[in-house]
Amino acid sequence: MTQSSTDTASAHPLPSPKERRRLREAKSLSEEQVAAAMGVTRATVRSWETGRTTPRGRKREAYARLISSGRPSPQATPPSARTKPGAPNTRPKAAVKRAARPAAPKTVARLSKPVTSTKPPSRPPTPVEATGSTAMAPTEPGTTPDLPGTSAMPEPAPAAEAAGVPSSGGLSPDEAFDALYKHSAAALFRQTFLLTGRRNLSRESVARAFALAWERWPEVAVDRDPVGWVRAAAYEYAMSPWHRLRRTHRRLDPPPADPGPRALLDALLELPPSYRRTLLLYDGVGLDLPETAAETEASTPAAAGRLMNARAAVTERLPELAEGPSPTEQSALLHERLGALALAQPSDSLPPPADIRTDSERKAQLWTRAAISFTVLIIGLTLFTLGTAPTRYETPESPAQQVGGVPPRGGPQKLTPQDLKLQKRLDGELVQGPARLVPGVG
Repeated sequence: MTQSSTDTASAHPLPSPKERRRLREAKSLSEEQVAAAMGVTRATVRSWETGRTTPRGRKREAYARLISSGRPSPQATPPSARTKPGAPNTRPKAAVKRAARPAAPKTVARLSKPVTSTKPPSRPPTPVEATGSTAMAPTEPGTTPDLPGTSAMPEPAPAAEAAGVPSSGGLSPDEAFDALYKHSAAALFRQTFLLTGRRNLSRESVARAFALAWERWPEVAVDRDPVGWVRAAAYEYAMSPWHRLRRTHRRLDPPPADPGPRALLDALLELPPSYRRTLLLYDGVGLDLPETAAETEASTPAAAGRLMNARAAVTERLPELAEGPSPTEQSALLHERLGALALAQPSDSLPPPADIRTDSERKAQLWTRAAISFTVLIIGLTLFTLGTAPTRYETPESPAQQVGGVPPRGGPQKLTPQDLKLQKRLDGELVQGPARLVPGVG
């Protein structure tokens, strides 16, 4: 008997399509190299990484071995790099593009705490030197650059554990959501302010992101990085170009009074949106290069190029950021400056989590009622049309109109009064036959 495809798939499990791409980039392999090793075309490899197709049989086994080789075993892998199998990876628009990664509450909240440690890192991260160079190779999955004042990413956990709440069977969804909101809302507000320079827009973006998270809470609660899920939604809404049409968000808020923070904020806001977001995720939040590329919907070389150009533009405006002798120290200095700028923004005006949940449920009810009403209206109009429409086709009668340019009908002409008088006279004659042709006498 031959082995079924189900048995083969269970014997050689493959990661998600986005995880396949991230693993390939983590091994510094191009699509052409994978295609040559597997004996397929580049389009086939691309379809494997986008989820359109999946390898089967021996190719599945070889592909799983190729992208998984070189990774540490589960015993040697730290808890920060292990994930639970079968965990769903459903995200909003930008988070779907982001590769799956473990939760990072300490890393995300890094902007809310100033960097005080000056101890050099025990393992310096790989600097980004040039686009396409070997120095741009991403780190291993689940790791982040060891910047001063940072810590390793903890083990993947549900939303309650990511928010610092112990996991328990009696924890309700409301309590888990409130814990997540209290843990990360302030930090996300400060991060969003660095992206937009508008406090009202930042507050609105964070509230909308958490409302969307509560609306899709069954998905967010089991996500391996719920804080990243909310962060991606907040960033997407905050950087939407449609806000330019709103009068309340056209002008920036008053800049900070100190010259240093004001110059740094001006330098950030002058960057293109994609460059600004890449710089904030890498140097501010502390994501590694592959995760930053996935969240910004770009390739790893493109993210590295954006990061280099953003650093160069900020350093040109702030020459003191270039005092570090290495890219690692420059990144740490920029991280410290971004943290200090974010801490200067008060987050006391954020709404309580109960209001976020209530508003999300109210909007969901309104949309549901509107959809039901619209459906009932369409059904009523359809029934009315079916009841009043004719059952057979009737040819419409064209209106009468005068026709011109037609020649008169042929035949004898109309008799004149003289002709009628002669006809009457002849009819009154008693004489018949040829005699009638004889002219009368006298």
